[in-house]
Amino acid sequence: MDLRVRYIELLKRSLIDVLGPTMTRAVAQPNGEVRIECVPETERDERLVGRDWPANGTTMVGLARLTNLQRCIETVLDDDVPGDLIETGVWRGGATIFTRALLDVHGGVERLVWAADSFTGLPEPDPTLYPADEGDLHHTVHYLAVSLEEVERNFLRYGIATDRVRFLPGWFRDTLPTVIGEKWSLIRLDGDMYESTMLGLECLYHRLSPGGFVIVDDYGAIDVCRRAVDDFRSRNDIDEALEWIDWTGVCWRKVAS
Repeated sequence: MDLRVRYIELLKRSLIDVLGPTMTRAVAQPNGEVRIECVPETERDERLVGRDWPANGTTMVGLARLTNLQRCIETVLDDDVPGDLIETGVWRGGATIFTRALLDVHGGVERLVWAADSFTGLPEPDPTLYPADEGDLHHTVHYLAVSLEEVERNFLRYGIATDRVRFLPGWFRDTLPTVIGEKWSLIRLDGDMYESTMLGLECLYHRLSPGGFVIVDDYGAIDVCRRAVDDFRSRNDIDEALEWIDWTGVCWRKVAS
């Protein structure tokens, strides 16, 4: 097996924390905290499709969605689709670390990777502007709040330089409008809420190059995320077929200019 392939496969498994003899997961509690528990041997495969929250991993997306991200990035590079790559909602940075590493391995070093996140958790819902988010409780889950300093440390732990990474700290409503002039080859949305998903599409999609990809992490898992995607696609007459990645992730490739 090619050494690059071995490195990429090892990196994916390390990022989701499935290499050790034991695995731990975080289970959300009603008070916004989490309980850390060992993953039974019979449930280890749940991590491969991102059905649990790793206690020690740097991404929740699982192996299937990382492999899809790999396929999309490699297609962008093979087809020379112009533009940078961005993730909105990075948590501990695992998927962004993987994106930067993959670009470096395949010679896409000139492309920037953008990481947009509040780095303080999710916003309180704004039902006046986004009625679908009324009652959303993501902002109460402290486990979802990861500081920019911790994300940067995770890059360093994996030996991934951040000189070609641009961090966008703050609420999407404030940060994403500042990059509406950039060109994208890949957009990965992981904002959970209707507002976060819709803002990502509204601010970024019009500058996605033909041949580029949109990846949505929570389409199957969170109803309001699905509604935001469906509303945006309907409103903009987007008819490219959605491809299911696993039980929750979807993507599509932009073919129209």
